[in-house]
Amino acid sequence: MTQTFHTVGIGAGPANLSLAAMYGVLEPHEMALFEANDGPGWHSGMLHSGVRMQTGWVKDLVSLHDPTHPLTFLNYLVTTGRVYAMLGAGFETIPRIEYEQYLAWAAERLPHITYGAPIDRISIEGDLTYSSGGEVVARSQHLSLGIGTVAHVPEFASGLDPVRVYVADDLEPRLAEAPADPETSWAVIGAGQTSAECVTALLACGYRNITWMGRRSWFAPLEDSPSANDLYRPAYQEFFLTLSHNARERLVDGQILTSDGITPGTLRALYQTNYEERLRTGSYPVTIMPSRTVVSARHVGEEIELDCLGAGGEETHRANQVVVACGRRPTPLPFDEELLSEIDVDDVGEPIIEADYSIRWKRSDDHKIFVLNRGRHVQGLVDSNLSILPVRSAMILNAIAEREVCPIRDDFLSTEWA
Repeated sequence: MTQTFHTVGIGAGPANLSLAAMYGVLEPHEMALFEANDGPGWHSGMLHSGVRMQTGWVKDLVSLHDPTHPLTFLNYLVTTGRVYAMLGAGFETIPRIEYEQYLAWAAERLPHITYGAPIDRISIEGDLTYSSGGEVVARSQHLSLGIGTVAHVPEFASGLDPVRVYVADDLEPRLAEAPADPETSWAVIGAGQTSAECVTALLACGYRNITWMGRRSWFAPLEDSPSANDLYRPAYQEFFLTLSHNARERLVDGQILTSDGITPGTLRALYQTNYEERLRTGSYPVTIMPSRTVVSARHVGEEIELDCLGAGGEETHRANQVVVACGRRPTPLPFDEELLSEIDVDDVGEPIIEADYSIRWKRSDDHKIFVLNRGRHVQGLVDSNLSILPVRSAMILNAIAEREVCPIRDDFLSTEWA
């Protein structure tokens, strides 16, 4: 018999895990999660040694709403017996592999999570109905879509030999099959944190001929000042939602380095390794090439030739292997045609997202559909950031309950935005 839940979440990543963890405020209603992967994980192909989170550990699934909740990161540390070792190690930010293990620990303590169940069709048949492999697996009144993003593979890479092209998401597991020769030439394409981590991972494997190229005019560090962190407060999100679409778009574009910059420690370590290797061997293992946009590529013998547009004009570079770290794109929504026809979309075909993360559609009075990490120009950069997951969950739970069941407090504010 197909089970019916109050809310179903598609995807069991941080966003929906936070919502499921806080769903007890709506008891006796229950929430179920369906995850396509066979088990818990979070960017598992990018857990390179030494990689750190860009957010502090208190910004976990629940603490900013309820620090007494049993699924806080601190409780995870204490109950797994590692709190003293963690504190003694002196981490400024936690290892990404630790965050993934925390998510798995939290998931084990939540009911109704089904793994290995990709939801390939969502329809409306009285209730919202979810199908996997042609079989109906659940129904619900409300839906939370946390299906994440997929790596963007630029057009120039589509015709290249996949053996020589590595999408950043898959670099870690594929390094074992990469050429062992340390003089193998690599091109890493991208200007954000992911590209920097890929360069660092290649250095750790002993490669000495790496070209790092990106579109930005410099490989910019993450802006993590107190004023930048003001942008990740509930008070700022409340202000942001009052602005026009054009104003929100302009502000997000100007604030991008508060979310998409490179952790300063990562940059520093990379530059220091590069400098030391120059002292040791007489050459830099990493050639750093900002202001380059790759526009086309082709195979030339054992190499890939990359055509770039740079600040000084056209350039051509060659490498044996290419790593693509060119950002991410929203995952396609698994709505059937009937459901899609009832959803209001914008001029690029994306669902119109309301201030409470729900989409505008014909049956929203009875069936709310929330989309997570898809409304950067509605809620601001917090929508695609882990900083205030519990605040987003609180907003969604308040919208479902149609009353304030999760108060959101943000006092002691010295900034006045305009």
